[in-house]
Amino acid sequence: MLTEADLEVNVLEFRQRSFQFERLAEVAGRPVALFSRTETESESQFRPRLVHLKILVPLGWVVLDASNDVLLIARDGVSVPVRLAEPVVEVGAEPTEFQEQGIAWTRVRAPAGALVYGPTELREQVLTPKAFTALGLEQSS
Repeated sequence: MLTEADLEVNVLEFRQRSFQFERLAEVAGRPVALFSRTETESESQFRPRLVHLKILVPLGWVVLDASNDVLLIARDGVSVPVRLAEPVVEVGAEPTEFQEQGIAWTRVRAPAGALVYGPTELREQVLTPKAFTALGLEQSS
């Protein structure tokens, strides 16, 4: 399992985007890593807004692809998944449920307005008000 130092010096690649490590927390009896990213809504809009993206990943699912200096997600916590080159889609155009690296994901809005991704199979543990409170997602980003 990776250490907090490993998480801090590498970015997590998810949905063709890079996410920075923010913090670890105990959620439903397991360590969960919170990664975040801020991007701008569609540049075609007259006044684009900032969009705060968060991803909650069980710590045991995060693996280091040392040859590329990037963190990836693998359910077994060992195998480095194949990285596919796919077109980047604006967050607003993405479905709220999708597959990424062989794992089903769900995106919800946290009380503070951030968009939060979590594994669908762990939805009842990591995409809940209690989990958001443990991770500090009930306050503004």
